[in-house]
Amino acid sequence: MWLVRLLIFLTHWGVARVEPGKFWHISDLHLDPEYKVSEDPLQVCPSAGSQPVSNAGPWGNYLCDSPWALINSSVYAMKEILPQPDFILWTGDDTPHVPNEKLGEAAVLEIVERLTKLIREVFPDTKVYAALGNHDFHPKNQFPAGSNTIYNQVAEMWRPWLTNESIALFKEGAFYSEKLPGINRVGRIVVLNTNLYYSNNEQTAGMADPGQQFQWLEDVLTNASQAREMVYIIGHVPPGFFEKTRNKAWFRQAFNERYLEVVRKHHRVIAGQFFGHHHTDSFRLFYDDTGAPISVMFLTPGVTPWKTTLPGVVNGANNPGIRVIEYDRATLRLQDMLTYFVDLSKANEQGTAQWELEYRLTEAYGVLDVGAQSMNAALDHIHRDQRALQRYYVYNSVSYDHQACGRACRTEHVCALREVDFDAYDACLRALGTAPVPRLQLLLAALVGMRVLLVWLLRGKTRSWEPAKLSPCSSDGPRELTWAQTRPRPASGLEPRRSRPPKARKRTAEPRAQPGGVAPPRTGREGKVPPRPAGPRPPGPRSPGPRPPGPRSPDPRPPGPGPGRPEGCARLLPDPAQGGPEPRS
Repeated sequence: MWLVRLLIFLTHWGVARVEPGKFWHISDLHLDPEYKVSEDPLQVCPSAGSQPVSNAGPWGNYLCDSPWALINSSVYAMKEILPQPDFILWTGDDTPHVPNEKLGEAAVLEIVERLTKLIREVFPDTKVYAALGNHDFHPKNQFPAGSNTIYNQVAEMWRPWLTNESIALFKEGAFYSEKLPGINRVGRIVVLNTNLYYSNNEQTAGMADPGQQFQWLEDVLTNASQAREMVYIIGHVPPGFFEKTRNKAWFRQAFNERYLEVVRKHHRVIAGQFFGHHHTDSFRLFYDDTGAPISVMFLTPGVTPWKTTLPGVVNGANNPGIRVIEYDRATLRLQDMLTYFVDLSKANEQGTAQWELEYRLTEAYGVLDVGAQSMNAALDHIHRDQRALQRYYVYNSVSYDHQACGRACRTEHVCALREVDFDAYDACLRALGTAPVPRLQLLLAALVGMRVLLVWLLRGKTRSWEPAKLSPCSSDGPRELTWAQTRPRPASGLEPRRSRPPKARKRTAEPRAQPGGVAPPRTGREGKVPPRPAGPRPPGPRSPGPRPPGPRSPDPRPPGPGPGRPEGCARLLPDPAQGGPEPRS
């Protein structure tokens, strides 16, 4: 019996490997209806803002959102490359990057309807699972947690793709869940409205669970586990951080934490996560409490080539991209991904848009599949190998940006790929040695620096004396020094002494004690002393003994290391205010 089961399993596994299921994922089409090729660089496209657009071509420009020709070309390229996909994921953002006053509710609905009709025309018999992006509302980003006109109108546009239950849910919060098509029906799609969690959405600020979407999501995943279903989660705005700059999160932190909790709790039924919004080609890994990879999220590139104006991003444009995903129909296990693109500059030069394969993921990163374990291995390779990092970096912009990805670039990308959690992301930046300094610390450092500079300038001009405390190396213990040894010396000041052995002295020139045991002051420099009067010789190096009692004369040399004095030791100096000598310059 066991042999029969093994043969059945191997047969099914072999078929799944030979004939994987395939579906499309497209995102961020961003139609600019007013794009036109014009000799006036300020009249090409509203989505460029005030930037002059030179060399505008029929297929678009990197400063602009997509012209209709580019979007139409992308959808028909999908039909040519994979004419009969199992289904299509469409994760939103259909309108151009223009101010709210240049759009309106009617304009937003018109653009969404125009793109919906195009996809239905080209793929009339294909199931489409669609989500709204943060630009698919008016005002943009301000998605409410309840029913409204746009939710109602879009639900009716998408009725051919939705069940009645999904339509009712969409009208209340723009999220829903559908069974995947097929004989086995072991799969389910969960479409989220993550615009409710967007940090730019003021409508949901202060809410714990906008639209009760988190609670609904947990219920769907729990039911899927009980029914032995596997789930794909899709949405527009992803959790975590943008990889092309630093500390740019999309979710509010509380929503980010809640999403992470859901994934960690239900990761066994989550077969994949698919989002957009970045316009870049990237992925995110999720880990359990032990650090083991448990889920992976893929961010598909946008069709729009629009160069982001987000602060801190350098050269943030991309070539248009679309993606085919291969999967096991029986288990929903992700097997591979193929990204297709058009070189926009070349298309404008040649007058035709040629969509071609950019890369196959398993071949590019040398992994067996595109599950969490394999993508964790790919990330480790990207982190450790510069060639793998550079390959990923070029794919990230859909072969637009070929500049070298240096240390700061590597930090931004690796930490964004690895850490979705806010605290873990900050720790990653610190671990790689390029964490940003908090503003308070910067302010304090600036104030301390200004104070030090001011003190240095004042001391340099007035040569002022102030008390200081050092710890000389003498057996007498710490002594109070009246000359501030730590202040900067003027340019004409004394140079530090070099460590060198003392010069040999002639016996006739060595000092002798005077009656009463008081040694005369030294008057020469560099070890030169005048002859001393005749008398008994004090103990010297050859006959060690105690120094005769009596006061010491002040040493005019500045404190510091020198012959016979270790580095860091200090010499007692009297206070000039009380008649002591001043250091020579």
